Amino acid sequence: MSVSEGYLEYLEYRTWYRVFGDLGSGAAPLLALHGGPGSTHHYFGPLERLADERPVVVYDQVGCGKSDRPQDVEWSVAVFRDEVDAVRSQLGLERIHLLGTSWGGMLALEHVLSGAEGLVSLILSSTLASVEQWATEQLLLKNALPADIVEVLDRHERAATYDDPEYEQAMEAYFDRHFYRGPKPRPELELMKAEKARDVYRAMQGPNEWTVTGALRGWDVRDRLGEIDLPTLVIRGRHDMCTDPIAATLVEGISNACEVVLEESSHTPVLEETERYLEAISVFMRQCE
Repeated sequence: MSVSEGYLEYLEYRTWYRVFGDLGSGAAPLLALHGGPGSTHHYFGPLERLADERPVVVYDQVGCGKSDRPQDVEWSVAVFRDEVDAVRSQLGLERIHLLGTSWGGMLALEHVLSGAEGLVSLILSSTLASVEQWATEQLLLKNALPADIVEVLDRHERAATYDDPEYEQAMEAYFDRHFYRGPKPRPELELMKAEKARDVYRAMQGPNEWTVTGALRGWDVRDRLGEIDLPTLVIRGRHDMCTDPIAATLVEGISNACEVVLEESSHTPVLEETERYLEAISVFMRQCE
């Protein structure tokens, strides 16, 4: 399998990308959009196994990972939506399957709803159509944690001491239950943690998943889901931050949507139940062709 990587030009900066497989093979590539905002491509590592049947393209969104990290950008949805266009244009990705996970799924929805062409299918992985609905559901998940953990989180949130080590340690209980439930340490997640951009996350989202103070505040495409006529797979974990109501909004709102729930997973089923995840998206993409 061939692997190539490099940089694309976007704005005045560089976006790092990697391609598994041969873009000249004739098979429609899979383009994967990572979450965050401000996370990295690393947890998409298992997707390279699909390169036997089609090229797989990953990249680090500007501001994080191996891409340039400008300090003079006013972060917005448009910055990242336009970056998807730049990646497709410069790599010649005319006909693709598009996968987005979490924030990357929001970005995928933005790309589709912007009128993008050449899309064979849409894979919405552990994602959402409304930030307000997301925050409401995350607050329910938070409040279902052990009482002593909730007390610590509440105390620091009242004081806005989100960087306090005690707060960050208490947040691990939420992530252990709803982000990644597998064995640790996990190399992909360690790399992501080392290269993610907290400043981008804060500017776009806020201090946590249930307190939205950034540019994503008010983001909501629920009333536009009916415009999507692509074959769509909604895939998530049973214990996901993408809860039943959040997923139902997507499945019921998109006419050609089907759903796969991986019973042992939370927010990163690509790492938690890798074989089942890869099989599900591989079968779906082949059916769409």
